[in-house]
Amino acid sequence: MADRPKKNSVQKTDRLMLVLVFILVLIGLVMMFSASYANAIYYKNDGFYYIKKQAKFAAVGLVMMIIISYIPYTILHKFAGLIYLGSFGLLVLTLTMPAINDAKRWIVFGGFTFQPSEAMKFAVIILFAHLISIRPSRLDSFKSGFIPMAILLVLPAAVMLKQPHISGTIQLIIFGSVIMLIGGAKLVHFLISGAVGASALGAMIMLLPQFEYARERIETLINGGGGESEGWQIYQALLAIGSGGFFGLGLGNSRQKQLYVPEPQNDFILSIICEEIGFMGVFIIICLFIAFFLRGINIAMNSKDRFGSLLVAGVTSQIAIQTLLNIAVVTASIPNTGISLPFFSQGGTSILILLCAVGVILSVARYSDRVEDEQEQDGPEEEEE
Repeated sequence: MADRPKKNSVQKTDRLMLVLVFILVLIGLVMMFSASYANAIYYKNDGFYYIKKQAKFAAVGLVMMIIISYIPYTILHKFAGLIYLGSFGLLVLTLTMPAINDAKRWIVFGGFTFQPSEAMKFAVIILFAHLISIRPSRLDSFKSGFIPMAILLVLPAAVMLKQPHISGTIQLIIFGSVIMLIGGAKLVHFLISGAVGASALGAMIMLLPQFEYARERIETLINGGGGESEGWQIYQALLAIGSGGFFGLGLGNSRQKQLYVPEPQNDFILSIICEEIGFMGVFIIICLFIAFFLRGINIAMNSKDRFGSLLVAGVTSQIAIQTLLNIAVVTASIPNTGISLPFFSQGGTSILILLCAVGVILSVARYSDRVEDEQEQDGPEEEEE
């Protein structure tokens, strides 16, 4: 039995990461309130309708983040499979729920709405980090390593397509693939499977009637659009970005949020941010995201075990990639896929899960030295056959 770890092997809270997250959440709430106010007045007769819900989830998420940061992340090793299966079960359950806006992405119970796809992203990161860390050579083999993990990724992705939730499907595949690449998967395996998968997904989008909305968005990006066409949202968003200029029109002074940009508090909140605080304000926000990413990578690189390193790399990459995709959508660089801006876009499930995931990052920063001490006292861990 290992001796008790040294008292100083447990580190203090990573203050830089904690401050960055608090700042992002605070700015996100302020901008979400500003972006949503006109819609809330018009549709809900309460200007505080959206911000009250978002603030409650953010407050719970921050408390959960702090609590999780004090729980050794290694406990996730034991429950990685259960977390995956539970999240997958909830994902399947959405298919039995009533459709909202022609999609079955939410579980609605007693006035509470939960989106399991957000939990599924985190569950895949945890499971893949677990599988790769207990057997580092797992991904060397295409047949016995790469394919089984790809199946674990494709199963929830297929359910998301059925919902339909193309943006969630794309994000899940990207995040899972990043973990596999970091874990040692061979690039040639991704090229082969990626070509097959992309071809299959492209064929479904172009041929199946339930993906007509996706085809319209692709056509809108190629051909442009305004007026009453499918391109109305992106057209109004670009107007907002352009009218913001260098310093913006001032907080709360957006014109395009006045029922021009549909649901401005959601995926296109960045356009309202551009209009109100301008290029300089958005530049500062992007710098905060970059600082978050760099700090996350630093924590991952300094983690004393593979599991902690993969967890942090996965969560950090998820937030960074999702931010980049959202910026690309709002600036019409890629088709509108409904990708939210982390910590900013309205979505209680999203901000709650994101903050819990950040809690795991803080836990890795706090406890990775203790893991190293325990491994040194127990002896080197043998790799599974």
